[in-house]
Amino acid sequence: MPAQHRLTPLAKALLCQAFSPRMASRTLGLALTLPLMAQVQAQEIHFNIASQSMASALQEFGRQANLQVLYSPDDVQGKRSNALTGSYSAERAIAAMLNGTGVAYSLKGNSVTILNRASTGSLELGASTITAQSLGMTTEDTGSYTTGAMQTASKLALTARETPQSVTVITRQRMDDQNMKTLEDVLKSTPGISVTKDGPQRPTFYSRGFTIENLMTDGLPNDLTHYLSRDMNSTPDMAIFDRVEVVRGATGMMQGAGSPSAAVNMVRKRPTATPRVSITGSAGSWDNYRTEFDASNALNDSGTLRGRIVTAYQTKDSFQDFTSSERSVFYGITEADLNEDTTFTFGISNQNANNNTSWGGLPVAKDGSDLHLKRSTYLGSDWEYWDQDNTTAFTRLEYRFANNWKMLLAASRSWSDLSMLGSIPERMGDNYDEFGQNIGRYDYKDKQSSYDGYVTGPFSLFGRTHELVVGASKRELTFSGKGLPIDLATHTDLNNPSGIPKPDMSANPWTQHRTSQLEGTYVTTRLNLTDDLKLILGGRLDWYEYDVTTTWNGRASSSSLPNKVTRHLTRYAGAIYDLDEHHSVYVSYTDIFKPQTELDASNNAIKPIEGKNYELGIKGEYFDGALNASAAIFRIDQENRAKQLNPNECPPGNVCYEAAGEVRSEGIELEINGSLAPGWELGAGYTYASVKYTKDSDPTKEGTLFDTDIPRHVFKAFTTYQLPGDLNRWTIGGGVYRQNTIYNQGTNFFDTSSKFRIEQEAYTLVDLMTSYKASEHVDIRLNINNVFDKKYYQSIGTNTVYGINQYGDPRNAMVTVRWSL
Repeated sequence: MPAQHRLTPLAKALLCQAFSPRMASRTLGLALTLPLMAQVQAQEIHFNIASQSMASALQEFGRQANLQVLYSPDDVQGKRSNALTGSYSAERAIAAMLNGTGVAYSLKGNSVTILNRASTGSLELGASTITAQSLGMTTEDTGSYTTGAMQTASKLALTARETPQSVTVITRQRMDDQNMKTLEDVLKSTPGISVTKDGPQRPTFYSRGFTIENLMTDGLPNDLTHYLSRDMNSTPDMAIFDRVEVVRGATGMMQGAGSPSAAVNMVRKRPTATPRVSITGSAGSWDNYRTEFDASNALNDSGTLRGRIVTAYQTKDSFQDFTSSERSVFYGITEADLNEDTTFTFGISNQNANNNTSWGGLPVAKDGSDLHLKRSTYLGSDWEYWDQDNTTAFTRLEYRFANNWKMLLAASRSWSDLSMLGSIPERMGDNYDEFGQNIGRYDYKDKQSSYDGYVTGPFSLFGRTHELVVGASKRELTFSGKGLPIDLATHTDLNNPSGIPKPDMSANPWTQHRTSQLEGTYVTTRLNLTDDLKLILGGRLDWYEYDVTTTWNGRASSSSLPNKVTRHLTRYAGAIYDLDEHHSVYVSYTDIFKPQTELDASNNAIKPIEGKNYELGIKGEYFDGALNASAAIFRIDQENRAKQLNPNECPPGNVCYEAAGEVRSEGIELEINGSLAPGWELGAGYTYASVKYTKDSDPTKEGTLFDTDIPRHVFKAFTTYQLPGDLNRWTIGGGVYRQNTIYNQGTNFFDTSSKFRIEQEAYTLVDLMTSYKASEHVDIRLNINNVFDKKYYQSIGTNTVYGINQYGDPRNAMVTVRWSL
């Protein structure tokens, strides 16, 4: 046993007696007597307590908080605490550590008393109230729109206020209130994130004007750099997740390679040592039916083995003719305490989706104007499909050393398959006045592996305690695809469309094989320079390899020379200064790199794109952390973009580039999340981001907008309020979404004398929600989206040749009934 955990012979004897079955039945409390400090529960204390048996966690809490902890061994037998890392008041710390464990407490003076909830029914409301105001990492059962610590920015467990970047956490409560079922639903409501679609099943996510190219799950990245991988992996179901953490700006310390957009980290639900079961059923517009089952409990008497199973099944038609979908989800996870210092986790998940839908969307006129087609218009055929299957296995080992140090090893492997056959409307004919179809059949297989290991803990320097993280990671991707695209002159009638016979698409003239590997080592430290000033510094070295081969009818169609990046340095620096009890200002610099496949005049790959994020902001934390607010200004310089050289600068017959292009994003972000008052939750944010070319091979682009079909102004808000008094079973809520006009414009290639402008004017959407707690175990909720039935395009096409425009959902409703135990 580590030295600091050793007990004196007398204390050991007392503990053994107190925990024996014979003495436990007689014992009302066990006092762990520690030095007392007046008003200690109101002070900020740095805690580092691993998830462990409840008895040992309470002892460690008492030691670190200098509080007396009283409890009956019977009340904590077989229970397990939450992990607790970060600076909290004693009140917030004990509530976060006990959140969701079934253990209640009372904090008075310098004593914490652990209470038996089962024998004191009147404690339930009080315990729930305390939990809502004192938050840990897990968001289940908190009822809150904010959370305590998170690790997506730097692997350090920091609160939103302690993180020197713009962060958002979409909690389990908010996902439930807004009926968010997929990641697309979540990111539509997340401040600073925009969503476009190249087709019904092809969402692309943007932050600060740049594409989000990695999705993380429990801190392990999944690569979406290539759009073919995105087609398979960008729409996970939310049934298995506790929360989604989003850090905006460059996040190279966590992801290694990517764009300076954001890190999106989906955090899975974890097993509990106390029994919990919920069954949820939903029914909504367009025959939208869904069921969910979620069960968790200890698997042995001691609670050292815990398990959880989540399943979901959904079938849904659409406002669009012929379109329908079916999705099933399975998730199983077990946690085992191998000993008092070691916890092992293993889990597996599968998501299978079968979508009957087209490949594309709706076309526009030659000048880009709207054709005013009905929202139900479907220009495909009834044999089209887009089927996905994703399976992930993951594991994690946590070992807790002496002196609050710990080691975490994590690994994940995913297998993704896509099989699709679909069509996109395409202009054809001598004058491009008719519409035919571009039809494609493709099969993709994608295998991704992600590994990460690090040690973290406190260290002392110059009389102060600081924190350190040292680790290494590795990512591998193998992709293979095959398929066939063809053009058919079907003479489609846009106002009276009808399907065509299924064509023979058995050939596979197109094939592609891609591999990539990214290895990195990293170090991050948080230095407590003074009581009010904290400095976070980090660095990461990456080694990257990439290779792709594409063939058409067995002959190389396009390929890249093997691309390597060696020892690329990623940097992280942030400073946070506490102005007072509630406010802090911060400044930060972060960067990220993205390898390129374009070749220079010497036939070598040009150096990577580098995204540099500069940010300055102020953060507020109120009501003991139940409400968080922030304001930030940022600038991102994406440098070394491929810039095409003049033909006379390249070898004869070749096209070559230099790493000289640059794009700059500048803007502001305002956000507020959490409880404004007891029973009143709010999540709201406004973002302005202007992204412009500053250097490009086409001088006419310099100073113009980089991506005009991504909104620059976006406001998102959702709030709920639990009615007071005799009406407290009712909760009402609603949301607003507002964005500015977006457009794409240019010259038609089939008639260079004609120009086009495809536009979606600014629009506002309003949603409403109400819920009713019918009994202790039953909740009923009604969601109505797009209440005023606004007709709008969620995303628009980039040209007038292909039909890509996607209508947003008309007014729709869903009723959800949840039974929980």
